[in-house]
Amino acid sequence: MPSSAPCIIRAALPSDEPAWRALWRAYCDFYEADVGDEVTARTWKRILDPDSAVMCVVAEAEGKVVGFAHCVVHENTWETQPVCYLEDLFVARTARGRGVGAALIEWLRNAMRAEGWARVYWMTKEDNAVARRLYDRYSKADGFVRYVMKPR
Repeated sequence: MPSSAPCIIRAALPSDEPAWRALWRAYCDFYEADVGDEVTARTWKRILDPDSAVMCVVAEAEGKVVGFAHCVVHENTWETQPVCYLEDLFVARTARGRGVGAALIEWLRNAMRAEGWARVYWMTKEDNAVARRLYDRYSKADGFVRYVMKPR
């Protein structure tokens, strides 16, 4: 993808599954996450389900899906409008540094305005310097610390 090549941001389609699965695997590998086939299949099914709160937009450049953003729009207790949690954002290594991640975030910012969401929020690893350079262009980290509790 040339550095000036535009990308199209759009909802994921059933035909995107092979490309999405390849990107999803690379994303899971990046985070050293062992996400099983059952979870992957369920995630894809929810992405395509119009009644699911999970949505996925993809970035397409030169006819290829080169990135995605997974989001969950949900009610919350701090505002009267829903909020959007950007759960996963990933861009293929070959498309990085070309504005694809920014295009995905801009799409979400525009959706926030159009849909009336109170905010879009996300998190990343503290040492993910590359992603944080992009994210800091939109908002500074808010200082919250994440805790995760799992069943024993």
